[in-house]
Amino acid sequence: MKKERRTFSKEFKEQIVSLHASGKPRHEIIKEYDLTPSAFDKWVRQHKTSGSFKEKDNRTPEQEELIHLRKENQQLRMENDILKPSRADHGTKVDVIRQNRHKYSVSAMCDVLQLSRSTYYYEAKVRENQQAEQELTRQVVQIFKASRSIYGQRKIKKELEKQGKQVSRRRIGRMMKEQGLVSKYTIAQFKPHKIGCNESPTGNTLNRQFQQEKELKVVVSDLTYVRVQQKWHYICIFIDLYNREIIGYSSGPNKDAQLVHRAFATVKGDLSQLELFHTDRGNEFKNRLIDETLEAFQINRSLSHKGTPYDNAVAEATFKTIKTEFISGRDFPNQHVLDLELFDYVNWFNNVRIHGSLDYLTPTEYKLRHL
Repeated sequence: MKKERRTFSKEFKEQIVSLHASGKPRHEIIKEYDLTPSAFDKWVRQHKTSGSFKEKDNRTPEQEELIHLRKENQQLRMENDILKPSRADHGTKVDVIRQNRHKYSVSAMCDVLQLSRSTYYYEAKVRENQQAEQELTRQVVQIFKASRSIYGQRKIKKELEKQGKQVSRRRIGRMMKEQGLVSKYTIAQFKPHKIGCNESPTGNTLNRQFQQEKELKVVVSDLTYVRVQQKWHYICIFIDLYNREIIGYSSGPNKDAQLVHRAFATVKGDLSQLELFHTDRGNEFKNRLIDETLEAFQINRSLSHKGTPYDNAVAEATFKTIKTEFISGRDFPNQHVLDLELFDYVNWFNNVRIHGSLDYLTPTEYKLRHL
């Protein structure tokens, strides 16, 4: 452990020298007061030479001259370094001082450049703030582009917080506007529907209990359409309500049971882990092939009420997100390209994209943190 450096007052030093002058042995004084021999000898020498313990009062003429020459040399070097811009504008002078402040004092450079210190400190602060703003803007643009032009103010704010930066949404919004960054995302809206009678013997077992505490306890599903060579193709996804992860997906030219069955085939692990499968009342979900799959793996069934999208709100909201982020404005050249890009999007959705409903974690992060 490094020993703490001690400081001694003028009065203390005088008492030590006085004790020695009164006949107390040198070695006893050093031992009793825990002094170094060099410090003790220095005090005695200074007291005899000048009667002062200040360094400047005990310098020889040669030492004073050397110090003076060193100061003059430094002054000349400084003037040589910064004399050229001495007639420049304030901005250039401020830059020169900032670039040389590790070598020379600010006050000396201000004198040479005929710039007041208050002006320098004010403009230097403004310059630093501008640089900090430019760096923050760069980070906002980087986060936005990494999100595939999807994240808005809230999610960019959360990503900056992960980097230890507290930035207001208003400030982020201003930066996005200045840089022409517009998120693809829009707020999902549904028109209200009257609740009709449930004509199927299978009821709405889920009953809008969208917050689940167990992995794979409830999986919801839905379909949407996408353009492939100017024709409609379809995408089916399975969502685990526990962490909003897409655990299964498929795409193809037909909206039928085979599309849903292929999505079951992409689920990793034993399908018997699934406890409840909830969908709307589309024919692609209510047929013998799907019924046999659910029965074979002992998966219970739940259906939304007729004409009530709120009963499958998580799947509806997820497809609104997929339409906005992945499908909108695109016409895929063929089914193979759609399959590849859907695979890439699902991987990004599960492992990179942060979700507001998961406290701005990715589905994978949420699962790892809570399991």
